[in-house]
Amino acid sequence: MMGWLGPEEWSAVALSLKVALWATIWALGPGIFVAYALARWEFPGKQVVNGLVHLPLILPPVATGYLLLIGFGTQGVLGRWLAEIGIVFAFRWTGAALAAAVMAFPLLVRAVRLSIEAVDPKLEQAAGTLGASKLWVFGTVTLPLILPGVLAGAVLAFAKAMGEFGATITFVSNIPGQTRTLPSAIYSFLQVPGGEDAALRLVAVSVFVAMAALILSEVIARRVAKRVGGV
Repeated sequence: MMGWLGPEEWSAVALSLKVALWATIWALGPGIFVAYALARWEFPGKQVVNGLVHLPLILPPVATGYLLLIGFGTQGVLGRWLAEIGIVFAFRWTGAALAAAVMAFPLLVRAVRLSIEAVDPKLEQAAGTLGASKLWVFGTVTLPLILPGVLAGAVLAFAKAMGEFGATITFVSNIPGQTRTLPSAIYSFLQVPGGEDAALRLVAVSVFVAMAALILSEVIARRVAKRVGGV
């Protein structure tokens, strides 16, 4: 691939994989927690929380990126405080990962929530009657049963993070070697004469990575489902 892609193209591919991986990692833990809360708990404002979780799917990505800039920019509400302790997101690859994680979060939550709702609560209750704590019940009963859903959600999140453009370019701009991910690079190449071939190569890479991730996740999910089902 190094010989097929130019240095600038390879840089965009490597950065996109890095951003998508970290976005998925950052979204995974909170996503499972929020999905469990929405599926199993009743609390005031539950519908509001559900709406906020899915808001990135409804808002224009540029609007989401602008909100991130307001919140996490160096002069933002949280960004100014984070900058004082050395954590900066705006116009850095970490900001691209944050934007991608926010955009991918609803897809992850939805996939995991559906898996949790498919688990019979009586199984969890039975483990609880034996004296197991709620955390132990989740780790030993619920989590193994929802692993296929977690994997599916993680793959959706990764694919969404790989293809995220609007929120990313608004929040961290399009800086070569720093924040120029695959979608940004494709857009940039299409804006210059003679850049169509490079854009097409990057589109081919995007398709390959997305298909490879989906196929791998399907294989893993089936193996996990067989193991959990005792087949």
